Amino acid sequence: MQSIKTIVTILIVFFCGKILAQTSYTPLGHKEYNLLERLDIKSKQPAFGASYQKPYNVRLLVKDVETIDSLQRNNNRIAATISKIDKYNITRFLMTHKEYTSSSSSFNNKKTSFNVIEINKPKFFMTVNPAVQFRYGTETDNKQTNYLISGGLEAKGLIGKKVAFNIYATGNQERTPAYVRAFTNKFHAVPGFSNYTIVDSNAVQYFDIRGSVQWTLAKAIDMQIGYDRIFIGNGQRSLFLSDFSGNSLFFKSNLRLWRFNFESLYMQLTPQFGIVNKANFKKYLRINTLSTDITRWLNIGIFDAVVFGRENQFELDYLLPFTFLRAMEQQAGSPDNALMGLNVKANINQQVQVYGQIILDEFLLSEIKANRGWWANKYGYQLGVKYIDAFKINNLDLQAEINRTRPFTYTHFDSVSNYSNNNMPVAHPLGAGFQEYILAAKYQPLKKLYLDAKIIYYYQGQDTAGQNMGTNILEDYKIRTTNYGWKVGSGDKATCIYFNANAAYEFKENFFIDAGIAMRNYHLASGTTNNTVIFNVGFRWNISRRVYEF
Repeated sequence: MQSIKTIVTILIVFFCGKILAQTSYTPLGHKEYNLLERLDIKSKQPAFGASYQKPYNVRLLVKDVETIDSLQRNNNRIAATISKIDKYNITRFLMTHKEYTSSSSSFNNKKTSFNVIEINKPKFFMTVNPAVQFRYGTETDNKQTNYLISGGLEAKGLIGKKVAFNIYATGNQERTPAYVRAFTNKFHAVPGFSNYTIVDSNAVQYFDIRGSVQWTLAKAIDMQIGYDRIFIGNGQRSLFLSDFSGNSLFFKSNLRLWRFNFESLYMQLTPQFGIVNKANFKKYLRINTLSTDITRWLNIGIFDAVVFGRENQFELDYLLPFTFLRAMEQQAGSPDNALMGLNVKANINQQVQVYGQIILDEFLLSEIKANRGWWANKYGYQLGVKYIDAFKINNLDLQAEINRTRPFTYTHFDSVSNYSNNNMPVAHPLGAGFQEYILAAKYQPLKKLYLDAKIIYYYQGQDTAGQNMGTNILEDYKIRTTNYGWKVGSGDKATCIYFNANAAYEFKENFFIDAGIAMRNYHLASGTTNNTVIFNVGFRWNISRRVYEF
């Protein structure tokens, strides 16, 4: 009830104009992201400027994708960069989101054959499709097989050309690989999900319920209220906000003025259980992002966030959208956990994208200069590059990324105010105190064939002899052995090499037959080693592939 009251309060503050239009969002992990990331680099269209904000705003992107489609049909200079596979994907994208295409579009009034149920009336549009998957796998160091079974539906719609909605609901049962079960046993959490139950033979059951309602005010202001996942960044990982911890209740507003994009996000998180000292407190995450297109190829954004807990109320100081949250936190003299960051994206020569993030939790410049490893120098960075149509091979895309955070980043002395949700990190899956390298490749050689591979190497200090090494963000940072000498890898140093390769054939629209292999070698300096190879096959219909990449 309190969550509903909070959202209603926010709506009263913001909902002060007539609803003019609508929008919807592309679900995270959808195949469309491959196309949209490529068009971001190739086209320099305005809707792609703030592409670090995910899920993507479909209404704005459809307009730009239509423009790109028209330009390439008229042999504009962009036509030389659009491959036959891109043209096919563009057509499927516009067919899927035909409710947002222009009135003159050939897709606008055409029924889409791949929707099981489609209602297309002048003032009401809706599609309903099944969401089903089955995956079976074997693991070399585990006699038990792995599996994943999901069943449910997805629906989206448009009411009176003013209000858009989407619903996704599945029931799921899975037996995860052994290292994922070890994570579940340690943190009482299933990656990507909140409430779950343990069933026989080490399997878990959970529901995945998502949904939102979206509308637009004054053409330049989009609003959304829902229960879903959000990602901030251009990389494989995010140091700001990722979808690793699962769904959350949220309200989001987005304002676009000239070259500026301002997004204000309010989220209710779930405090960790078993450790939390203030069980009657509600946990919230408040984020502002402000970005600008310096040029059509360069976007720079500022990230401002605060995590806090309050007893049965939302902190009114953080309610206003146009505020600097760290300044508000300091002015109020509160013990909340404030973070700031910088996001940068540069598209070069229609083929390369360079991106990065810097996250600042807490630091002193004098201590950084002294280089003594002060514990409260809590910060991290990300640096990455994407290279599309690599080596002149159409639709072969490569990516390299580095992520690093110092020990104790994201942590807090208050168990309600650390940067976690559902007992899991809100940002990077590894938490804090790690160095990570990622190489990834995607290739679509045929219209319906998707290939990808990824290799990840990281090292991270682990707690040893009951001592807090600053990598588990659920731990109280006051419980530490020393104030100085901290570095990435402090503690029982863990090294991990993870590799996977997958092939997916799209038998029909959004119905994939999958096969894959994953290898994980994990070693602790204290002597523990866990090596495994996992093979899996399966199919999925209107569901993104589930991954355990940590």
